[in-house]
Formats: sequence, structure tokens, C-alpha cells
Amino acid sequence: MSPFRILLADDHPIFLLGVRSLLGSHQGWEVCGEAADGRDAVEKCLQLKPDLVVLDIGMPRLNGMDAARQILRSNPNQRILVLTDVDSEQVIRECLDAGVRGWVFKTDKAQDLVTAVEALGRQRSTFSSRVSDLVLNGYLRRPHVDPALAMPRALSPREREVVQLVAEGKSSKEIAVMLGLSTKTVETHRSNLLIKLKIHSIVELVLYAVRNGIVTVRTPVAVMPDAHSGNGHGVIGMPA
Repeated sequence: MSPFRILLADDHPIFLLGVRSLLGSHQGWEVCGEAADGRDAVEKCLQLKPDLVVLDIGMPRLNGMDAARQILRSNPNQRILVLTDVDSEQVIRECLDAGVRGWVFKTDKAQDLVTAVEALGRQRSTFSSRVSDLVLNGYLRRPHVDPALAMPRALSPREREVVQLVAEGKSSKEIAVMLGLSTKTVETHRSNLLIKLKIHSIVELVLYAVRNGIVTVRTPVAVMPDAHSGNGHGVIGMPA
């Protein structure tokens, strides 16, 4: 029987090492590749065609939410498990809308990750209980207003890419090289984004990117106890 092939995508090398060790030691599973950012994850998913992608949200160059969108646009049947410290109700909703069918937090137990991978291997959806709580609480807190008035106009996938790279401090020239565009086209995107979002500076654009889950503010790394040993020498986790 062929192994169940898993692609891991996370920009924390130590955390990645822990997850690789945990999942790679499971009988019948194989970690077929690793990616350090969202753009790399999209490319390796196309190349390696894994059975499952385990994806962080807060990654450079292209965040996990937009990487998931691109992966699922190419292959709607691709199974994706989000493994992250991001607990934004909006980000969760957008990932679910894109087609993500699994979500585990980095502060959950190591066994929860194993259980989630097993469920997705059987073509079942699986979510941490906190996901349901966040989505439900977010809905109950939401004021009953016209969505068109509450949120700025939706950004295109290309605009979201530009927003993330600008927020990460990339110059127009650097963005042009990364996206295969002319510098003039990137400058036009930047100007149009300020108008579209009704903001007036790059600082405000960065704040928009953070508030809408396009970029993630990092928190310190902590150790998540191993599910089997009960001690602190297990998978590396990120506190919420």
C-alpha cells in the first residue's frame, strides 16, 4: 500500500522539526516535502501532489489563507489541515469558505494533530472545538448592519499578495520581481489599494493587513507537551 503523503508548510524550523518527527513516525505516513512560506507551499503542492497539506497561516511572502485559496483553485479536492496559532474568527471563516476542512491550534495536544490527520486521511472534516466557539461567538457579537457598509471592498488575490508584501517591507522593485510584474504595475497596485481601502498611508495599509489576517504578528515559541510522554519534550507550539 502506498504511504499517505504529507506536505508541511511552516516558517519556524524548530516547530517544523517537531511536526515532521511526530507525523513521520506514524506508520503508513510519509512527510514528502516541506515549505518555508506560502508561495513555496503552493509550488511544492503542484510538484509533489501530496495527499494532505499541513499549513500554517502566518507565513511570509504569501500567508497560509491565500496559499490555501491558490492550492484549492488548482485542485479543489486537495485536503488541507491548518495548524496555526492564529485564532481570528474572520480568518477561520475565510479559510472554511475557501475549502479548508481541518483546523488545529498549535497549543492543542500533539495527539489532537495526529487525530486530525487520521480524520482527513479518511476524507472527514475535523476542527478544534475552539474553532466552533470562535465562529459562533463572532457571529453573536456581529452587529446587524449592511455588510457592504461594514467592510471595505473585497480585494482580488493579486491585491492581497501586494498588500502582504508591502506590509512585510518589500520595495516595489522587489515585489515586481517576486510576482513577475513591472515596477510600474506594482506602483499602480499600491496607489489603487490606498484608494480602494480609503486609507492614506503605508502604515494604515500595514494595520489593515494585520487586522484582516493577511500578515500575522508573531508571538514567542513555547513547548507543547508530547501526547505520549506527558512531558515537555514534544511538538513545539505557539501560544495564542
